[in-house]
Parts: sequence; structure tokens; C-alpha cells
Amino acid sequence: MPDSLALTESTYYILLSLYRPQHGYGIMQQAESLSRGRVRLAAGTLYGALNTLCDKGWIIQLPVDNGSRRKEYRLTERGLEVLKQEVRRLRELAENGEAILKEEL
Repeated sequence: MPDSLALTESTYYILLSLYRPQHGYGIMQQAESLSRGRVRLAAGTLYGALNTLCDKGWIIQLPVDNGSRRKEYRLTERGLEVLKQEVRRLRELAENGEAILKEEL
């Protein structure tokens, strides 16, 4: 998938949650909170998405402390650019909708 395509809502919230380094459970909690409960990531879905995002170079897994099972991730520069691009795209969508529906909103 080219970086210029629209992100799924789950991917958007995963990337947004990784603006600061975060572990899997924290990502699940933050995505649910930010989306007001619309995005609820199951562990299998989340870790599959994290692997895909690592493969794309949008996030990286941070080194794991000895004896720890907790994996933390963070955005890469490319991931931050993808996230910014998506925010611009969403802003344009909202502005266009508001311009057309200005009397309805």
C-alpha cells in the first residue's frame, strides 16, 4: 500500500498513540480513549498491525530490557510524515463537508 492512501481508522489511532513511545496495552487503551470507544483493538489485531507498520518502516520496536516481555514501539520520521499527511487529508475532507453542508451543521 503506497503511503499516499487513506489510513484505516485503526491504523490512524495506532500511529497517533505512538506519538510518544508506548507498549501494546497502552496503545489499545489510548486508541479506545481517543476514538471515544469506536476503535477497540484486540491483541491479535494490534500485534498484526504493529508488525505490518514495522515492515513499512512507519514504527520501530524499541530494545527490550533483559527479562522483560513488554515490547514498546515508537513512530519513525516516515511514520510521523504519514500521520501528518493523514491529518491534512482528514482536515480537507472536513472543510469540504462543512462548506457544502454549512447550513445543515
